[in-house]
Amino acid sequence: MQDIASRTVQSQSPTAQAWRRFRRHPLAVAGLVMFAFVFLVSLFAPLIARYDYAALNLADKFQPPSLAHFFGTDRVGRDIWSRTLYGGRVSLAVGFAAATISTIIGVILGSISGYYRGMTDHVIMRFTDVVMTFPRVVIILTAAIYIGQSIASVIFLIGIFSWPGITRLVRGQVLSLREQQFVLASRALGTHNRRIIITHILPNVVAPLLASVTFAVNGAILLEAGLSFLGVGIPLPTPSWGNMLETARSLDVLQDGLWIWAPPAVMILLTVLSINFIGDGLRDAIDPRHQQS
Repeated sequence: MQDIASRTVQSQSPTAQAWRRFRRHPLAVAGLVMFAFVFLVSLFAPLIARYDYAALNLADKFQPPSLAHFFGTDRVGRDIWSRTLYGGRVSLAVGFAAATISTIIGVILGSISGYYRGMTDHVIMRFTDVVMTFPRVVIILTAAIYIGQSIASVIFLIGIFSWPGITRLVRGQVLSLREQQFVLASRALGTHNRRIIITHILPNVVAPLLASVTFAVNGAILLEAGLSFLGVGIPLPTPSWGNMLETARSLDVLQDGLWIWAPPAVMILLTVLSINFIGDGLRDAIDPRHQQS
């Protein structure tokens, strides 16, 4: 029976085997369910929200949760439930878009640096070190003042200042892989360097890269929240979980208006935890060291 089960597992596609290992990771499955919930309620916000997220209703301002307003209202009467749902759309979009930009930049620079080495590696790594020494929040704050506040500018700024960590990770992986036999054989056969990097090296970098990508998504979400909290992130009246937390800077809201800032804070917490769990599960499912149980 064990031989039959072993042959059945080996006959499965790599994707099916990875999915089977992912399902055996309880925290990863819980994270997937949690993130699916956050994503779906944000995606279908126009159907779930009961009010316009920007509509003012001074007659109902600063109201605690009730049947009319599930999460209460803020100091100008806007519905917190609606703003939380729509804010999820913005925060998730910023997180994934900025992480995509930083990942693309990091993979390209890390691959070139690790594969070609020499002066190319020296120049890219020194430039990476310089960027890493910048106080990222201060630089983004300064740049946001000059290029203006918008969703696109926040995504762009977070993306172009978040790639150094991914670059260093990819470089280290490529340095070890470029001396492997399959790479040396491809090079001996005259395969173009670009093809070797794309088809032979980068697929083997995916597993260790996944954890960094999840950190990049979470870092972008948290950085957007911090920028919006400081007033230079997503501009009002567009809601994001970050600029909803900005109201907590007021002492009366912090003490007496828990319903105003707690929902976005909880949503950020759930999202960050779920993405971390998913990243750990994917890493364990795809990592070649976990192919044999």
